[in-house]
Amino acid sequence: MKFVTTLIVAGVLSLSGCASVVSNADNLAGTSATLMPRTGTYADLKNLPAPRAPILAAVYDFRDQTGQYRPAPASTFSTAVTQGGAAMLSAALADSGWFVPLERVGLQNLLTERRIIRANLERVGQSDALDSLNAARVILEGGIIAYDSNMRTGGAGAEYFGIGASGQYQVDQVSINLRAVDIATGEVLANVTTSKTIYSHELRAGVYRFIDFSRLLEAEVGYTNNEPVQMAVMSAIESAVIHLVTQGVDRQLWSLADQEDISHPILTAYRDAPVPKL
Repeated sequence: MKFVTTLIVAGVLSLSGCASVVSNADNLAGTSATLMPRTGTYADLKNLPAPRAPILAAVYDFRDQTGQYRPAPASTFSTAVTQGGAAMLSAALADSGWFVPLERVGLQNLLTERRIIRANLERVGQSDALDSLNAARVILEGGIIAYDSNMRTGGAGAEYFGIGASGQYQVDQVSINLRAVDIATGEVLANVTTSKTIYSHELRAGVYRFIDFSRLLEAEVGYTNNEPVQMAVMSAIESAVIHLVTQGVDRQLWSLADQEDISHPILTAYRDAPVPKL
């Protein structure tokens, strides 16, 4: 009888816990919009040593080249990775302080507006008042080149007399390529490929037990955490930009404002970063 009472109390506590979880989940819809969370690579990007002069860079596109779609039944039409790679790359270049990204993705829109302004200026006899567009020194090319799902999966669980718990995890990986191209010669000055793992895990516990002949106690609680794919893509792009800056400094493609920063901790860490083995 004492054991049955214990089970009933546990069931009630589980149900109250479930109610609390559901209530908290419902309240999430009312939270305010915030800035996009960032990973540790963002801090490294912001703390890079200063360049002698920022580099004018053009980003025409940074496409999803994986051709990967989300697995059914989640979706057979939505892509597995973000299509906003160019926007992420432009943001990372600007945040680094080393590059001044020039608008090229919406170049046609920009040229259309400039034609409208020029037409208005010509009517008032000030056709030369509109400055010319800046020319880039390098083009940043590349894209999201791979998305590998279920690289590693695993789990563990146990159950005893209808009371059990289990957990499982999954590891995916996204890879991006970034290269700097000299506009004057077409030479690829630096080429970087980075990858970021994406972790997902689930924990679950439950009880399924007959208290007596006609009464069944059933309760379940679980927790799932999926790392956002766009966060992984953003982190991989930020890491690629840092590696690109480091390669350029080492090859004397661009210069530091203070040459003593050649041994800056961030540059050293990314310069000496080991290549992981599968």
